[in-house]
Amino acid sequence: MQTEKLEFYRLPIPLDRDRFSRDLVRDLAETLERELGPEKAADLVSEIGERTGATIDMYYRAALKTVNLTRTEIAAALVDLKRRIEGDFYVIEQDEEKIVLGNRACPFGNKVLDRPALCMMTSSVFGAITSQNLGYAKVELKETIARRHKECRVVVYLRPTDEAERAPGREYHAGMVQAARVPAKA
Repeated sequence: MQTEKLEFYRLPIPLDRDRFSRDLVRDLAETLERELGPEKAADLVSEIGERTGATIDMYYRAALKTVNLTRTEIAAALVDLKRRIEGDFYVIEQDEEKIVLGNRACPFGNKVLDRPALCMMTSSVFGAITSQNLGYAKVELKETIARRHKECRVVVYLRPTDEAERAPGREYHAGMVQAARVPAKA
């Protein structure tokens, strides 16, 4: 068989933009964890996630034509953004102090397994969106698919309450993050 006559696009190769991106992100996280250690890898992923979250927050504010999202809108935005990237987040409960979310499918698919640094993307995106609108957020990753739990359980604290103070997690404050440059529409 001559390669000049092969129709490569017909070959059964499991590769598309989504798979390529997931593999790239997983390999990046794995390399960061190996070279820098899990904590520094998580810090770097978090920094990227905060910028991404600030940008996504701008998209939602613009679409809703509002200066700030309400708590209810934040919860809906968090669920919606994960749905758009093939996650399956849902609100378990919410009140004035926190939003508790569950998740049945990670946007990174099985590429997230044993790569908890990737969970910092969720933490920092959620933290950036929430803090940009309410001034404060603390995100606790109670359970994660990356650590081989059946589902994720994420708590987004909206105020620095006693419960939030006791919880492990990362704090986010308004104005600490700048959005990434948003490309012009074609």
